[in-house]
Amino acid sequence: MSTPATEHRSQGISIDAMSLPDAVSAFTTGQCAAIAAVDLAASDVISGAEAMARAQRCGGSLVYVAAGSSGLMALADASELPGTFGVPQASVKIHMAGGVPVTGHMPGDTEDDHTAAPEITRNLGPKDVVIVLSASGSTPYAVAVAQMARAKGCCVVAIANNRDTVLLAAADVAICLATPAEIIAGSTRLGAGTAQKVALNLMSTLMGVMLGHVYDGMMVNVVADNKKLRARAVGMVCHIVDVSTAQAESALERADGRVKLAVLLAAGCALAEAERLLRDHDGHLGPCLQLLRPKTK
Repeated sequence: MSTPATEHRSQGISIDAMSLPDAVSAFTTGQCAAIAAVDLAASDVISGAEAMARAQRCGGSLVYVAAGSSGLMALADASELPGTFGVPQASVKIHMAGGVPVTGHMPGDTEDDHTAAPEITRNLGPKDVVIVLSASGSTPYAVAVAQMARAKGCCVVAIANNRDTVLLAAADVAICLATPAEIIAGSTRLGAGTAQKVALNLMSTLMGVMLGHVYDGMMVNVVADNKKLRARAVGMVCHIVDVSTAQAESALERADGRVKLAVLLAAGCALAEAERLLRDHDGHLGPCLQLLRPKTK
């Protein structure tokens, strides 16, 4: 039986025999090569982002499922969506084999648990997107969830680092990140993990763009729940509408902290009109501002 590509050893590199500067260079070169694999899968990454955006538009959930290092990549992406893009907390779910390792201990045998799938998929249906990750593409925990979720009509987005795997075969959107052999054989927290993190970042960020949560390179649907983010929200309103700090702060207060709404208020909209404009344009700020500009010249 052939060895999966993620188990291959990088030829000609014995990291333990190198000087530390040479080891750093080898590692960074390997990471860059892993990221390049994401670019080759760009069309599938876009399809995954589109599926995520559809789920959000119709009130579905984004369900992340993975084990081990892949689970940590999924956890990082899922946890940041509510704060960064204002995605409803209740619509984002994360399932890691063995649970989130709050103590820092992540047992390896939990990835073989295929019996968790019925509980994870119990309340899922056609509105939901299930994003399943496995470097090998054969992790029993991940594969079982993907197969059961697809049987229930969910859209399954699968990310694996080996081609022609059972996980990718179970997906509606199959994203193969064909990363090179790891600098340390089988240590998929390195190149494979980096590629997965980049792919997840791209998918969720593109989703945010499609949903209107980004305007002119700014995260205009951010949940400003700390001092830094409140200052950022004020700065965005000032920049977009060219108003003073005091005017931006007043608009944000009237908008209950919602940046897009505050921008329209600062531009001269009444509250009801601003809410209607955003509703009519599916939350996209650009078209709303285009309609207002003739009035504000």
